[in-house]
Amino acid sequence: MQEALCYERVDDDAVRCHLCRHLCRIAAGKRGICGVRENRDGTLVTLVYGKVVAESIDPVEKKPLFHFQPGSSTYSIATAGCNFRCRHCQNYTISQVPPGTTQIPGVLRTPEEVVSSAIASGCRSISYTYTEPTIFFEFALDTARLARKAGLANVFVTNGYITPDALDLIAPVLDAANIDLKGFSDSFYREIAGAGLDGVLDTIRDYCRRGIWVELTTLLITGLNDSDEELEGLTRFIADELGVDVPWHISRFFPTYLMTDRPPTPVATLHRAAEIGKKAGLRYIYQGNAVETGREDTVCPGCKTPLVCRTGFRVTGVRITADVCPACSMVIAGRWARYPSLPGS
Repeated sequence: MQEALCYERVDDDAVRCHLCRHLCRIAAGKRGICGVRENRDGTLVTLVYGKVVAESIDPVEKKPLFHFQPGSSTYSIATAGCNFRCRHCQNYTISQVPPGTTQIPGVLRTPEEVVSSAIASGCRSISYTYTEPTIFFEFALDTARLARKAGLANVFVTNGYITPDALDLIAPVLDAANIDLKGFSDSFYREIAGAGLDGVLDTIRDYCRRGIWVELTTLLITGLNDSDEELEGLTRFIADELGVDVPWHISRFFPTYLMTDRPPTPVATLHRAAEIGKKAGLRYIYQGNAVETGREDTVCPGCKTPLVCRTGFRVTGVRITADVCPACSMVIAGRWARYPSLPGS
């Protein structure tokens, strides 16, 4: 247990949390929406500092990040809890903390231990992922600062609901983020995730303004967020406000958690979404949860040379080691630090 960052004391021993855009007003003895930040007699504490509930070595492509240190490994950590209530959450066993839980699961780890483990395992970055990194912000921040000093990059895999003040604290040591853009209607966000679309869009803008490398992911669910109209609005938002070089990952939904009544997304829906994205001008569109040759490759928008070839999360070849296409010298947006063990490099 540790005192939380980003809060203020208000009336009647209540506190206002300023970590995410829910801005929870938390009465004495109560917790916020995330379930892991508690008001103890007017002091907001985090119940998950160092309580790591998941820890793994992943390809960075699994985050997914396709324009950031391709082919490298990232040390992935999470604690329990989340500030969203997604009905299709794939990690609901660790993200959803039942009300009244007294024993928060996890194994105690220090930031120093996490950084040492990442270095020993040959990883080039640490990813704060699986659950929502915003809710274990204090532990992520301390770890990220140590990681940066040790020469490691830091990655958030996030639902995109952090406040500008909190983002300002971690932005100096945060290198990249994959942000879920779950849909493009407020009703979808309210009903399926328990949050608001405008807050997510503002957060995505905030990340981009701070120079953090951003890739976006949309999980397409038949009949809920896959209409042409909604996808056209979403891709125009990316192209017009963020830029056509922001990679967009579109993924198949499979029934899970509270949405077992929905069918798997047809692969044809991904193809249709990709065509809509191309019409909006997006240069880098990737397909997830449905392996098809070429649809995960990074290709030069100018000369069409394959620059990074992938099968699933496995990189099979790399031709790019700087920020330009080696064939035509077109600038290719990303963070293309060379990784010497890659095939074809």
